[in-house]
Amino acid sequence: MLEYDEKRDFIRMQADCKLTFRLADSDIVHEGVCVNISGSGILFETDIPVAIGKAVEVCLVPQNKITPPLTAYIETIRCAESEAGGYRIAGAIKGIKSE
Repeated sequence: MLEYDEKRDFIRMQADCKLTFRLADSDIVHEGVCVNISGSGILFETDIPVAIGKAVEVCLVPQNKITPPLTAYIETIRCAESEAGGYRIAGAIKGIKSE
């Protein structure tokens, strides 16, 4: 049995896949890389900052064909500069788009 010590409602799964996102009030699509995702949130890196409280649509397309693409609506809860020079964006998942 797997042991899980983190005090969260959902397990964070490490991810290293490309994603695209757009702010709710814009048609401009930006690119980023998903760092991790859980049942309630996502962490990704990108080259632009996103203001806290902003509504964002994110689209993940995993590299393997087994895992289907995911489109989610999130609210930005944290934006911090990363060591690599971009930004780490944390978001609370507010909804999942059904295909």
